[in-house]
Amino acid sequence: MIEPDSTTEFHEWKSPEHALAYLRIADEVPHRIEGEETLLAEISADSRRVLDLGTGDGRLIALILSKCLNAQVIGLDFSPPMLEAARKRFSGREQIRIEEHDLGDRLPDFGKFDAIVSSFAIHHLTHERKREIYGEIYECLNPGGVFCNLEHVASPTSFIEERFWLELNLDGDGPDPSNKLLDVHTQLVWLRELGFEDVDCYWKWRELALLIGFRRI
Repeated sequence: MIEPDSTTEFHEWKSPEHALAYLRIADEVPHRIEGEETLLAEISADSRRVLDLGTGDGRLIALILSKCLNAQVIGLDFSPPMLEAARKRFSGREQIRIEEHDLGDRLPDFGKFDAIVSSFAIHHLTHERKREIYGEIYECLNPGGVFCNLEHVASPTSFIEERFWLELNLDGDGPDPSNKLLDVHTQLVWLRELGFEDVDCYWKWRELALLIGFRRI
């Protein structure tokens, strides 16, 4: 589901047809708005710098700017169709930068941020890279900063997984073959080990989960 990094197995995300097919159903994902509202509640309105990983067409950036009116935002994505859509969406808005970047590679040095967010992107990375990028995110946060990852996670049983796809009920061929899903518990443990505090799953609906951690010092 949703935004991948650009290793060769994700080449389909560079296809306009594939990217646009996702954008057509993005608003139909059940309960997505509930997860986004919970994410937004943990972002301070005073945030000055925000980084969005796997920005897609800029949906999450637009939500954040509805609350953080003065924030400078950088959005990263590797898919040309998504980059084009985001740049078109924010054309003329100097507070927003949309940059091409493969999340499979180390994050660029853009300085420190008050909030780093991601929406349905990191689950396409290998598990090793997931843990690496969580560490890089921690290093990029200002003290008091927050990391919010609205994510597609693994179900604990095949029965629960089948229920998720049944209730998702969207047009398509089922699970994205580029998915590398991981359970919530393992990722929360990683975040705590890397130094994040007040770590928890702040919202969940079946295989959709919001993982949050703060850098306090």
